[in-house]
Amino acid sequence: MQAEGEVVRFPVAQAAPSDFHTFFEDEHRRLFKTLFFVTGNRAEAADLMQEAFLKLWERWDRIETIDDPMAYLFQVALNGSRMRARAARRAAKRAIPLGVVHDPFDEVDLKQDVRQMLLRLAPRQRAALVLLDLYGYGSEDAARILGIRPSTVRALATQGRAVLRGTEAPHG
Repeated sequence: MQAEGEVVRFPVAQAAPSDFHTFFEDEHRRLFKTLFFVTGNRAEAADLMQEAFLKLWERWDRIETIDDPMAYLFQVALNGSRMRARAARRAAKRAIPLGVVHDPFDEVDLKQDVRQMLLRLAPRQRAALVLLDLYGYGSEDAARILGIRPSTVRALATQGRAVLRGTEAPHG
């Protein structure tokens, strides 16, 4: 355990690995696990791992110039992950929005749902709500159509809305 304020020393980079095949066998699982945790996707982690090892293999003849080959692999792989994420964001911005697909059965379902909701109301409440909210009549015009006072139309509509919200039982 280190004392407070003591400088943390990381292990010195290992000597250059003797051959690529051995290095790959020793390190690929650790790199894959790390990339899987970063990306959350096995296929993407495997692709990034392979790309990183490929870049290291291309430089294998100069391996002794790389201070820490494992750190180099991590750096290449994580940079690749960031580049893919940036490319995905750019592609999403350029994506052409798809038009709204109109399903005629949605209207049937919606109409059925509205009908079921309205059937929970007393007939006078239903009539008041339909005239006011669906057809857009004012309370004066709705009262004339229903043969009642405008204040009664407003009261019936208020009661009907309360029933639809589930706060009251239906009234006459």
